[in-house]
Amino acid sequence: MTATVDTFSDLATEPLRSRRNHWNNQIRRHAFMTPDKPALKFLGNITTWKELDERSRAFAAALSRRGVQFGDRVLIVLLNRSEYVEAVLGANLIGAIPVPVNIRMSPAEVAFLVNDSGAKVIVTETLLAPLADAAAASTGAIEHTIVVGGSDKDNHLDYEALVAEDSSDLEEIDVPEETVALIMYTSGTTGKPKGAMLTHTNMQAQAVTCLQALQTRSDDIGSCVAPMFHIAGLGAMAPLFYMGALSVIHPLGAFDPDDMLDTIEREGTTSIFLVPAQWQAVCAAQQAKPRDLKLRVISWGAAPASDTVLNAMNETFPEALNVAVFGQSEMSPITCVLEGKDALRKIGSIGKVVPAVTARIVDPEGNDVAQGEVGEIVYRGPNMMKGYWQNEQGTADAFAGGWFHSGDLVRADEEGFLYVVDRAKDMIISGGENIYCAEVENVLFGHPSITEAAIIGRAHEKWGEVPVAVVVLAEGVEDLTLADLEPYLNENLARFKHPKDIVIVDELPRNAGGKVVKPTLRQSYGSKDAGLAD
Repeated sequence: MTATVDTFSDLATEPLRSRRNHWNNQIRRHAFMTPDKPALKFLGNITTWKELDERSRAFAAALSRRGVQFGDRVLIVLLNRSEYVEAVLGANLIGAIPVPVNIRMSPAEVAFLVNDSGAKVIVTETLLAPLADAAAASTGAIEHTIVVGGSDKDNHLDYEALVAEDSSDLEEIDVPEETVALIMYTSGTTGKPKGAMLTHTNMQAQAVTCLQALQTRSDDIGSCVAPMFHIAGLGAMAPLFYMGALSVIHPLGAFDPDDMLDTIEREGTTSIFLVPAQWQAVCAAQQAKPRDLKLRVISWGAAPASDTVLNAMNETFPEALNVAVFGQSEMSPITCVLEGKDALRKIGSIGKVVPAVTARIVDPEGNDVAQGEVGEIVYRGPNMMKGYWQNEQGTADAFAGGWFHSGDLVRADEEGFLYVVDRAKDMIISGGENIYCAEVENVLFGHPSITEAAIIGRAHEKWGEVPVAVVVLAEGVEDLTLADLEPYLNENLARFKHPKDIVIVDELPRNAGGKVVKPTLRQSYGSKDAGLAD
């Protein structure tokens, strides 16, 4: 007897709808199997899997009732909170596309996202409503502004009131895995921001990568510290959604290591991602006042970690799995992982390419470079974005030759460990010599008087460009000159790589992901010439 499949079955009905492998179905699965188990926790308030499913469905129904359809875009202008997750899931349930917005943006920048994405709805909160209103007023494109936390304006819709509406009329629809789940706008270091379209397949590949690299379990308690408008925030939650593990959402604000440690202790956190500067502060605070912690996995990325920081992490949390992750929004985001056992032995490395990713290191003509030589790393894999939203040329450029071009210049050692030499667009060419900023920065990180450093290019009449060091001094260090640095630099760098000026600042400007915003530094201390400031 031969089995047959009815290809004309309605894919929006069960059991076929449940075959889709995306986070909406994962939430529904946990809501059915473990309805009372905590899914989210924010400021002491617990949302169970059943409640998360019901509230997401209610929000989806409210959006649908107000004209939001499959493929429509919904801007999310929120701080970290449980409603952020509900809004994303609710939009995805009807095939709509959430567009997370960096809350540090100006009204003009948010207005650009409104116009570029074509969004008709903004979800915001009381504190950020003026930002959303300003963008809405300047574009005239927003039909509905939904506010979490309440508002006294007649043109605002109250989030809780929408969630309280009857959701029984929500139409069940089929959402294929290749549907765009998020549009994540890049930081715009080269011109206007580009919206990376990440599909449900992309986010599932990210979840699988984290399951393997971070050994995520169903009994884990993960701390979400990174901003949820950054791919590091939502990306870190993807494996927790899959496994049915608890996500403790930390509010955004000034980073306080003691408060962070107290929270980790109170919540029983087992897994957390922080940038190296945060880990440095957390280690110092934990050593000064030890807490009873249950950390099983500690991870870091977005910036290089010195051997001082790595040693401190290993000494402070000797039982924890120490993992470095590397990637970018267009790759959902993780592409490389450095395991703790190799962190000190391979200091400065981003590790090896994860199993889900195929990668090459190529020259400008697209040819593979020899082992140890510098080239651009290019990728393929299920975590690779669908393309840039309404940007055919940008997409074509990014996928030239059938690979996604990262813009990262790397080299591989004899064991296959990768080292980022620089971003291609940040490379300085001085007198015909290529100077890779990351190389100079790593040397500066090793000087005892420097805690943070960034290298930028400054226009020069003779050499074209020269490197300039922007540094943050170590505690207790009052001043630092190039003359002070010269003996140390002579030992570690060729002379043409030496900074030709040093600028001392209180802190380096960083984006939500913890990366130094070099265009800001170039504008202040470098050059506005073409190719430098972008």
